[in-house]
Amino acid sequence: MKKVLFLLFFPILALAQNDEAKINVLLNDWHKAAATVHFDAYFDAMTDDAIFIGTDATENWNKKDFQAFSKPYFDKGKAWNFTSLERHIYFSKDGKTAWFDELLNTQMKICRGSGVLVKEKKVWKIKHYVLSMTVPNDNSDAVVKIKAPIEDVLILELKK
Repeated sequence: MKKVLFLLFFPILALAQNDEAKINVLLNDWHKAAATVHFDAYFDAMTDDAIFIGTDATENWNKKDFQAFSKPYFDKGKAWNFTSLERHIYFSKDGKTAWFDELLNTQMKICRGSGVLVKEKKVWKIKHYVLSMTVPNDNSDAVVKIKAPIEDVLILELKK
C-alpha cells in the first residue's frame, strides 16, 4: 500500500519541486538582470499586466510605468543589485499560481521582497512584486521621526 501511495504522489511532489526550482532560477535571474543591467531580460520575467511596488509610498507602478522609470538607470549602466538571503515559495492547489517572500541583501541593507507568480504557457512569470525596507523594531521610533514630515503631507493628499 505504501508503495502505491508513493507512486501516486511522487509525480505531484516531483512537479512541485521542479516548479520551485524554476521559480528560484527565475527570481535569481531577475535580480541578476537588474544587477547586470539587462533591461529586456528583467522585464521579460514579468507578466504584461505586472505591478511593482517600491519602498517609497508613491511607488506603485504597472509594468509600462515601471519600465519608463527604470530605463534611465539601465541606460546609465547602473540599476540595482539584490541577492536573496532567504526565500520561501508557496503554491496554489492547482499549481498555476505561486507566491513568495524573500530577504534580500541590497544597497539599502536588508530588504524584503514578496510577490505573486503565475504560470503562462508553462513558464512562470512575476505578476506582482513588493519591495520593502526592513526596520529593526528598536529603531522604528527614530525612523518614524525621519519620515513623518514627508509622509504627513502625503497622508493628507491621499485622504482627499
